[in-house]
Amino acid sequence: MTARPTVFIHTNHKQMLGALVSQQSLKRNSRNPDAFDVRIIDTADHPFLAAKEGQEFLRDGGKRVWHMEDLQSFTPLRFLPPQLMGYEGRAVVIDPDIFAVGDIWELLDRDMEGKAIFCRPRAGAKGLGGCLASSVMLLDCAKLTHWRVEEAFEELFRFERDYMDWICLKLEPRETLGLFEDHWNDFDRLSDQTRLLHNTKRQTQPWKTGLPVDFVPASKRLKLVQPKSWLRFIRSDLLGLPASPQRYKPHPDPRQEAFFFGLLRECLDNGTVTEDFLRAEMAANHVRHDAFEVMERSARQAA
Repeated sequence: MTARPTVFIHTNHKQMLGALVSQQSLKRNSRNPDAFDVRIIDTADHPFLAAKEGQEFLRDGGKRVWHMEDLQSFTPLRFLPPQLMGYEGRAVVIDPDIFAVGDIWELLDRDMEGKAIFCRPRAGAKGLGGCLASSVMLLDCAKLTHWRVEEAFEELFRFERDYMDWICLKLEPRETLGLFEDHWNDFDRLSDQTRLLHNTKRQTQPWKTGLPVDFVPASKRLKLVQPKSWLRFIRSDLLGLPASPQRYKPHPDPRQEAFFFGLLRECLDNGTVTEDFLRAEMAANHVRHDAFEVMERSARQAA
């Protein structure tokens, strides 16, 4: 029997609330919620990641130090679904800061035209450099038997594999890659066409506003095609200021904040998230401390 279609959300303890809200959005916004499963992949269940704590790995041609406390320490796990599916069937994998506005079944049931992977290009300079956004991927698992995550992860620390080449899908044969429409991974844009909303700008994720920043910024190496790198250099090296914001900022689109907190309210109502869990996440600085007030405000605005 072919494996049941499944959406995988990969996460760590810092983004677990986002993963639970994402799970709620996937089921509630599908016309066929019983046709697919949703599974959360947690870094805590894969100790090979923590085993490399404090060690150097290859990223973008330079060396970085692996930290499990980084906000995005879950990213290697986006290559795990084919293995979890027994290299059978159809899967979608998404980041924990991605929320369904449309029906995910339309993507799961899509004609893949013989491709192994469907995704969209990255935006900005990385997109111009050929980087594809692996934060949402539609996968034909039978065509991805070469994905062995633990082995690939080890290669990063032997400096045999570059993290950015891996995460940008540059190591995959180009003929096996297909592109879907941008609205299946809409970067901080909520429109009538949006199917999956990705709060990809970490410093403005709506559930983190006001909290101390807890992610490791990209390498300080200057890249002429990336103005943000020049800005970081000017702030940190010339002016002596912090290289990145010290606290998370409000999302520039209030509708995206309201959308998230409306989903969170539903999670509390149906028991997917308990009040005790949410308060513990607030105490750990994983969720903004005014989350209950924002939920009430969003509810009043929606009424």
